[in-house]
Amino acid sequence: MTHAHITSWLIAIILFLITVSLQRSGSSKAKMVQMVLRLFYILTIITGVLLLHSIASISILYVMKALAGLWVIGAMEMVLAAMKKGKSSTVAWVQWVVALVLAIFLGLMLPLGIDLF
Repeated sequence: MTHAHITSWLIAIILFLITVSLQRSGSSKAKMVQMVLRLFYILTIITGVLLLHSIASISILYVMKALAGLWVIGAMEMVLAAMKKGKSSTVAWVQWVVALVLAIFLGLMLPLGIDLF
């Protein structure tokens, strides 16, 4: 299940960056790619919930990782919404980077990740 989760969020990040570039160029395909991106949000959340469910003793770090992951998805949607409306997306981009770094750090630090220290 870990591999499915990593694959789904990695594809989601790639699709997010593709959607951003398509929206910037004004392509009509941006909406279609964004719908596929939302499908990968759902896959990422489902695999994350299944991973969380498979852990015998859930610590607060796992809950923080789950919340950081949801924050990443929310920030992605904020970036895309701000870009679509033609508003400044700087705050949303900063949130996305902070949430992504936090989620990846927590994911690597937890026992299902790799040993950082």
